Amino acid sequence: MKKFIYNKFDKRRITDLPRVLFEGRVIVIISPGETRRAVDYLLSQPILGIDTETRPSFKKGKVNVVSLLQVSTYDTCFLFRLNYTGMTPAIIRLLEDTTVPKIGLSLHDDILSLHKRADFTPGLFVDLQKHVCEIGIEDLSLQKLYANIFGQKISKSQQLTNWEADVLNERQKRYAATDAWACIRLYEELLRLERTKDYQLVVVPEKPSAPNTKNLQHV
Repeated sequence: MKKFIYNKFDKRRITDLPRVLFEGRVIVIISPGETRRAVDYLLSQPILGIDTETRPSFKKGKVNVVSLLQVSTYDTCFLFRLNYTGMTPAIIRLLEDTTVPKIGLSLHDDILSLHKRADFTPGLFVDLQKHVCEIGIEDLSLQKLYANIFGQKISKSQQLTNWEADVLNERQKRYAATDAWACIRLYEELLRLERTKDYQLVVVPEKPSAPNTKNLQHV
């Protein structure tokens, strides 16, 4: 039976979907010395999901630097607290690696944010936005993509929390890990759909735009 996917997923439908949450190990890295062992482990894996978090700024013109780098395998996610570790040689090695694919979404923004902390040459990164376009999906947000492909909801309730807090709470850790891990799941399913053509794209009709009455003359 073919999977039905939509070129544009109605955000209102997401509320009623069952919630998905990463259920594997979450390991928080807070000291520079821990980063080497973590990176050694990550680069021994076949594929990685990657994302970043930045403390939100509610002051106009003020932009904070990225404070969290989350990198996940199928069952383990490392949260590198960059505001504590800094961009260590091990983290640079991870970002410059050209052997293990690192899957993310809107990677240009993440890499740009990380570049503000340290200079590096990006290695093997794969942006999901390229693959979704190839099968006709126009949505580019992780939440909509996951709902469209898997029929499950990724909660975004922790997105605007303080990622520079002294200690990340459990909800923040699960949120961050879920975003990175979800990128692996999406990538592998998109590859399967591209290979098997086992899907049917449903093109959602465009909603008619409201008439422009600004220049209408009343008679």
